[in-house]
Amino acid sequence: MQKRTLGRTGLSIAPLVFGGNVFGWTADEKTSFALLDAFTDAGFNAIDTADVYSSWVPGNKGGESETIIGNWLRQSGRARDSVVLITKVGSDMGQGHRDLSRKWIMEAVEASLKRLKTDHIDLYLSHWPDDRTPYEETLEAHAALVKAGKVRAFGASNLDAAQLQASSAAADGAGLPRYAALQPEYNLYDRDGFEGPLAELCARENIGVITYFSLAHGFLSGKYRSVADTEGAARGGSVAGYLDAKGLRILAALDKVSAETGAKPAEIALAWLMAKPAVTAPIASATNLDQLKSLAKSASLTLSADHMAALDAAGA
Repeated sequence: MQKRTLGRTGLSIAPLVFGGNVFGWTADEKTSFALLDAFTDAGFNAIDTADVYSSWVPGNKGGESETIIGNWLRQSGRARDSVVLITKVGSDMGQGHRDLSRKWIMEAVEASLKRLKTDHIDLYLSHWPDDRTPYEETLEAHAALVKAGKVRAFGASNLDAAQLQASSAAADGAGLPRYAALQPEYNLYDRDGFEGPLAELCARENIGVITYFSLAHGFLSGKYRSVADTEGAARGGSVAGYLDAKGLRILAALDKVSAETGAKPAEIALAWLMAKPAVTAPIASATNLDQLKSLAKSASLTLSADHMAALDAAGA
Protein backbone atom coordinates (compact mmCIF):
# COMPACT_ATOMS: atom_id res chain seq x y z
CA MET A 1 0.00 0.00 0.00
CA GLN A 2 1.31 3.45 -0.89
CA LYS A 3 2.39 5.39 2.16
CA ARG A 4 2.07 9.12 2.75
CA THR A 5 4.71 11.34 4.32
CA LEU A 6 3.44 12.70 7.65
CA GLY A 7 4.54 16.30 7.36
CA ARG A 8 8.02 16.99 8.77
CA THR A 9 7.96 14.03 11.17
CA GLY A 10 10.07 11.74 9.00
CA LEU A 11 7.33 9.11 9.35
CA SER A 12 5.45 7.46 6.49
CA ILE A 13 1.97 6.08 7.10
CA ALA A 14 -0.77 4.38 5.12
CA PRO A 15 -3.76 6.66 4.38
CA LEU A 16 -5.89 5.27 7.24
CA VAL A 17 -4.98 5.19 10.93
CA PHE A 18 -6.60 2.76 13.37
CA GLY A 19 -8.22 4.53 16.32
CA GLY A 20 -7.31 2.68 19.51
CA ASN A 21 -9.92 4.41 21.67
CA VAL A 22 -12.11 1.30 21.32
CA PHE A 23 -9.52 -0.99 22.94
CA GLY A 24 -10.59 -1.74 26.48
CA TRP A 25 -13.98 -0.20 25.79
CA THR A 26 -16.10 -1.63 22.97
CA ALA A 27 -13.41 -4.12 21.96
CA ASP A 28 -11.93 -6.53 24.51
CA GLU A 29 -8.34 -7.76 24.23
CA LYS A 30 -9.10 -10.81 22.07
CA THR A 31 -11.18 -8.76 19.63
CA SER A 32 -8.56 -5.99 19.63
CA PHE A 33 -5.82 -8.47 18.70
CA ALA A 34 -7.89 -9.77 15.77
CA LEU A 35 -8.60 -6.24 14.57
CA LEU A 36 -4.94 -5.20 14.76
CA ASP A 37 -3.86 -8.36 12.94
CA ALA A 38 -6.36 -7.74 10.15
CA PHE A 39 -5.49 -4.03 9.93
CA THR A 40 -1.76 -4.59 9.57
CA ASP A 41 -2.22 -7.63 7.32
CA ALA A 42 -4.16 -5.33 4.96
CA GLY A 43 -1.10 -3.10 4.60
CA PHE A 44 -1.90 -0.36 7.11
CA ASN A 45 0.72 0.56 9.68
CA ALA A 46 -0.34 3.43 11.99
CA ILE A 47 -2.18 3.00 15.29
CA ASP A 48 -3.41 5.94 17.36
CA THR A 49 -4.06 5.88 21.09
CA ALA A 50 -3.56 8.01 24.22
CA ASP A 51 -2.54 7.42 27.81
CA VAL A 52 -6.04 8.37 28.97
CA TYR A 53 -7.85 5.76 26.83
CA SER A 54 -10.22 4.34 27.99
CA SER A 55 -10.68 5.99 31.38
CA TRP A 56 -14.34 6.84 30.73
CA VAL A 57 -15.33 3.19 31.03
CA PRO A 58 -16.52 2.22 34.53
CA GLY A 59 -13.73 0.37 36.30
CA ASN A 60 -11.00 1.72 34.01
CA LYS A 61 -8.38 4.29 35.02
CA GLY A 62 -6.64 4.99 31.71
CA GLY A 63 -3.85 3.11 30.00
CA GLU A 64 -6.05 0.18 28.97
CA SER A 65 -5.71 0.89 25.25
CA GLU A 66 -1.93 1.25 25.37
CA THR A 67 -1.69 -1.97 27.38
CA ILE A 68 -3.68 -3.93 24.82
CA ILE A 69 -1.59 -2.54 21.96
CA GLY A 70 1.60 -3.43 23.82
CA ASN A 71 0.38 -6.95 24.51
CA TRP A 72 -0.55 -7.37 20.85
CA LEU A 73 2.77 -6.04 19.63
CA ARG A 74 4.65 -8.50 21.83
CA GLN A 75 2.58 -11.58 21.00
CA SER A 76 2.21 -10.83 17.30
CA GLY A 77 5.91 -11.16 16.58
CA ARG A 78 5.76 -8.23 14.17
CA ALA A 79 8.86 -6.16 13.66
CA ARG A 80 8.65 -3.00 15.78
CA ASP A 81 9.55 -0.77 12.82
CA SER A 82 6.64 -2.15 10.79
CA VAL A 83 4.19 -0.30 13.03
CA VAL A 84 3.88 3.45 13.67
CA LEU A 85 2.70 3.96 17.25
CA ILE A 86 1.01 7.28 18.01
CA THR A 87 0.06 8.17 21.55
CA LYS A 88 -0.73 11.32 23.51
CA VAL A 89 0.08 13.01 26.79
CA GLY A 90 -1.51 15.82 28.76
CA SER A 91 -4.95 14.59 29.76
CA ASP A 92 -5.95 14.48 33.41
CA MET A 93 -4.66 11.15 34.70
CA GLY A 94 -5.35 12.00 38.32
CA GLN A 95 -3.51 15.30 38.57
CA GLY A 96 -6.83 17.17 38.54
CA HIS A 97 -6.04 19.18 35.40
CA ARG A 98 -4.63 18.93 31.90
CA ASP A 99 -0.86 18.83 32.19
CA LEU A 100 1.91 19.48 29.67
CA SER A 101 4.57 20.35 32.22
CA ARG A 102 8.04 18.93 31.69
CA LYS A 103 7.76 16.98 34.93
CA TRP A 104 4.52 15.30 33.90
CA ILE A 105 5.61 14.54 30.34
CA MET A 106 8.78 12.86 31.58
CA GLU A 107 6.77 10.76 34.02
CA ALA A 108 3.94 9.97 31.60
CA VAL A 109 6.17 8.88 28.73
CA GLU A 110 7.77 6.18 30.89
CA ALA A 111 4.34 4.83 31.81
CA SER A 112 3.26 4.81 28.15
CA LEU A 113 6.46 3.06 27.04
CA LYS A 114 5.96 0.41 29.71
CA ARG A 115 2.33 -0.20 28.71
CA LEU A 116 3.20 -0.25 25.00
CA LYS A 117 6.09 -2.65 25.71
CA THR A 118 8.47 -0.71 23.47
CA ASP A 119 11.56 1.45 23.83
CA HIS A 120 10.23 4.28 21.67
CA ILE A 121 7.05 6.04 20.57
CA ASP A 122 6.93 7.03 16.91
CA LEU A 123 4.72 10.09 17.31
CA TYR A 124 4.03 11.68 20.71
CA LEU A 125 1.26 14.28 20.78
CA SER A 126 0.39 16.97 23.30
CA HIS A 127 -3.25 15.99 23.74
CA TRP A 128 -4.79 19.32 24.81
CA PRO A 129 -3.73 22.93 25.26
CA ASP A 130 -2.44 23.60 28.78
CA ASP A 131 -2.71 27.25 29.79
CA ARG A 132 -0.70 26.55 32.95
CA THR A 133 2.46 25.59 31.06
CA PRO A 134 4.49 27.74 28.62
CA TYR A 135 4.89 26.30 25.13
CA GLU A 136 8.66 26.46 25.56
CA GLU A 137 8.57 24.10 28.55
CA THR A 138 6.43 21.55 26.73
CA LEU A 139 8.45 21.73 23.52
CA GLU A 140 11.72 21.39 25.41
CA ALA A 141 10.43 18.22 27.07
CA HIS A 142 9.42 16.74 23.73
CA ALA A 143 12.77 17.68 22.17
CA ALA A 144 14.59 16.03 25.08
CA LEU A 145 12.65 12.82 24.52
CA VAL A 146 13.60 12.84 20.84
CA LYS A 147 17.26 13.38 21.76
CA ALA A 148 17.03 10.47 24.22
CA GLY A 149 15.59 8.20 21.51
CA LYS A 150 12.35 7.61 23.40
CA VAL A 151 10.28 9.52 20.83
CA ARG A 152 10.88 9.78 17.08
CA ALA A 153 8.69 12.84 16.41
CA PHE A 154 6.18 15.00 18.24
CA GLY A 155 3.10 17.04 17.51
CA ALA A 156 -0.10 18.34 19.05
CA SER A 157 -3.84 17.77 19.12
CA ASN A 158 -6.74 20.19 19.55
CA LEU A 159 -4.83 23.42 18.81
CA ASP A 160 -6.50 26.15 16.76
CA ALA A 161 -4.59 28.24 14.21
CA ALA A 162 -3.64 30.96 16.70
CA GLN A 163 -2.39 28.42 19.25
CA LEU A 164 -0.40 26.50 16.65
CA GLN A 165 1.18 29.73 15.41
CA ALA A 166 1.99 30.74 18.98
CA SER A 167 3.65 27.39 19.64
CA SER A 168 5.78 27.80 16.50
CA ALA A 169 6.81 31.31 17.52
CA ALA A 170 7.75 30.03 20.97
CA ALA A 171 9.79 27.22 19.43
CA ASP A 172 11.65 29.60 17.13
CA GLY A 173 12.34 32.03 19.96
CA ALA A 174 13.76 29.29 22.18
CA GLY A 175 15.67 27.52 19.41
CA LEU A 176 13.49 24.42 19.75
CA PRO A 177 11.87 22.24 17.07
CA ARG A 178 8.26 23.04 16.21
CA TYR A 179 5.30 20.68 16.38
CA ALA A 180 5.50 18.61 13.19
CA ALA A 181 2.04 17.03 13.23
CA LEU A 182 -1.49 17.95 14.26
CA GLN A 183 -4.50 15.88 15.23
CA PRO A 184 -7.67 17.99 14.80
CA GLU A 185 -11.34 17.05 14.86
CA TYR A 186 -12.48 17.05 11.23
CA ASN A 187 -15.15 15.25 9.26
CA LEU A 188 -17.91 15.91 6.74
CA TYR A 189 -20.09 17.48 9.43
CA ASP A 190 -17.56 19.15 11.74
CA ARG A 191 -15.53 21.35 9.41
CA ASP A 192 -15.30 24.88 10.81
CA GLY A 193 -12.59 24.07 13.33
CA PHE A 194 -10.10 22.89 10.70
CA GLU A 195 -11.01 24.34 7.33
CA GLY A 196 -9.67 27.82 6.66
CA PRO A 197 -6.73 29.26 8.63
CA LEU A 198 -5.74 26.04 10.42
CA ALA A 199 -5.75 23.86 7.30
CA GLU A 200 -3.91 26.57 5.38
CA LEU A 201 -1.29 26.84 8.11
CA CYS A 202 -0.73 23.09 8.17
CA ALA A 203 -0.35 22.97 4.38
CA ARG A 204 1.96 26.00 4.32
CA GLU A 205 4.19 24.75 7.14
CA ASN A 206 4.18 21.08 6.03
CA ILE A 207 2.52 19.89 9.24
CA GLY A 208 1.21 16.34 9.00
CA VAL A 209 -2.51 16.02 9.77
CA ILE A 210 -4.34 12.97 11.11
CA THR A 211 -8.00 13.68 11.81
CA TYR A 212 -10.04 12.33 14.71
CA PHE A 213 -13.81 11.75 14.92
CA SER A 214 -13.42 11.20 11.18
CA LEU A 215 -16.81 9.45 11.08
CA ALA A 216 -18.48 11.85 13.55
CA HIS A 217 -18.84 9.25 16.33
CA GLY A 218 -20.15 6.75 13.74
CA PHE A 219 -22.89 9.04 12.41
CA LEU A 220 -21.32 9.07 8.93
CA SER A 221 -21.61 5.28 8.74
CA GLY A 222 -25.27 5.92 7.94
CA LYS A 223 -26.59 3.51 10.55
CA TYR A 224 -28.10 6.29 12.67
CA ARG A 225 -31.08 7.84 10.90
CA SER A 226 -33.26 8.75 13.87
CA VAL A 227 -33.04 9.20 17.63
CA ALA A 228 -34.47 5.71 18.00
CA ASP A 229 -31.42 4.33 16.18
CA THR A 230 -29.11 5.80 18.82
CA GLU A 231 -30.84 4.21 21.82
CA GLY A 232 -28.64 1.67 23.56
CA ALA A 233 -25.61 2.43 21.35
CA ALA A 234 -22.27 3.05 23.06
CA ARG A 235 -21.91 6.32 21.15
CA GLY A 236 -25.63 7.09 21.02
CA GLY A 237 -25.45 10.21 23.13
CA SER A 238 -22.72 11.67 20.92
CA VAL A 239 -24.52 10.85 17.68
CA ALA A 240 -27.91 12.37 18.52
CA GLY A 241 -26.63 15.91 17.96
CA TYR A 242 -25.91 15.18 14.31
CA LEU A 243 -29.54 14.36 13.54
CA ASP A 244 -30.43 17.84 12.31
CA ALA A 245 -31.09 19.29 8.86
CA LYS A 246 -27.39 19.49 8.04
CA GLY A 247 -26.75 15.93 9.18
CA LEU A 248 -29.64 14.53 7.18
CA ARG A 249 -28.48 16.50 4.14
CA ILE A 250 -25.04 14.90 4.46
CA LEU A 251 -26.56 11.42 4.78
CA ALA A 252 -28.59 12.04 1.62
CA ALA A 253 -25.43 13.05 -0.25
CA LEU A 254 -23.59 9.98 1.04
CA ASP A 255 -26.51 7.78 -0.05
CA LYS A 256 -26.40 9.27 -3.56
CA VAL A 257 -22.65 8.74 -3.91
CA SER A 258 -23.06 5.26 -2.47
CA ALA A 259 -25.68 4.39 -5.09
CA GLU A 260 -23.35 5.61 -7.84
CA THR A 261 -20.14 3.99 -6.60
CA GLY A 262 -21.29 0.92 -4.70
CA ALA A 263 -19.24 2.06 -1.68
CA LYS A 264 -20.68 2.34 1.81
CA PRO A 265 -21.24 5.75 3.45
CA ALA A 266 -18.37 5.31 5.93
CA GLU A 267 -15.98 4.41 3.12
CA ILE A 268 -17.05 7.50 1.20
CA ALA A 269 -16.72 9.79 4.23
CA LEU A 270 -13.17 8.56 4.82
CA ALA A 271 -12.24 8.79 1.13
CA TRP A 272 -13.48 12.40 1.19
CA LEU A 273 -11.03 13.14 4.01
CA MET A 274 -8.18 11.34 2.27
CA ALA A 275 -8.73 13.51 -0.81
CA LYS A 276 -8.38 16.76 1.14
CA PRO A 277 -4.93 18.23 0.37
CA ALA A 278 -4.14 19.25 3.97
CA VAL A 279 -5.01 15.80 5.40
CA THR A 280 -2.42 13.03 5.62
CA ALA A 281 -4.79 10.37 6.95
CA PRO A 282 -8.03 10.06 8.92
CA ILE A 283 -8.32 8.01 12.08
CA ALA A 284 -11.19 5.52 12.23
CA SER A 285 -12.15 2.72 14.61
CA ALA A 286 -13.80 -0.66 14.16
CA THR A 287 -15.14 -3.11 16.70
CA ASN A 288 -15.51 -6.13 14.42
CA LEU A 289 -13.80 -7.53 11.34
CA ASP A 290 -16.65 -6.72 8.96
CA GLN A 291 -16.45 -3.04 9.92
CA LEU A 292 -12.69 -3.10 9.48
CA LYS A 293 -12.88 -4.66 6.02
CA SER A 294 -15.29 -1.94 4.97
CA LEU A 295 -13.14 0.88 6.36
CA ALA A 296 -10.07 -0.55 4.62
CA LYS A 297 -11.80 -0.15 1.27
CA SER A 298 -11.76 3.61 1.67
CA ALA A 299 -8.02 3.66 0.94
CA SER A 300 -8.61 2.43 -2.60
CA LEU A 301 -11.73 4.52 -3.28
CA THR A 302 -11.26 7.54 -5.54
CA LEU A 303 -14.13 10.02 -5.56
CA SER A 304 -14.88 12.02 -8.69
CA ALA A 305 -14.76 15.80 -8.72
CA ASP A 306 -18.58 15.82 -8.90
CA HIS A 307 -18.85 13.54 -5.89
CA MET A 308 -16.40 15.68 -3.89
CA ALA A 309 -18.33 18.80 -4.81
CA ALA A 310 -21.65 17.26 -3.80
CA LEU A 311 -20.28 16.18 -0.44
CA ASP A 312 -18.65 19.58 0.13
CA ALA A 313 -21.93 21.33 -0.56
CA ALA A 314 -23.96 19.01 1.70
CA GLY A 315 -21.75 19.66 4.70
CA ALA A 316 -21.11 23.36 4.09
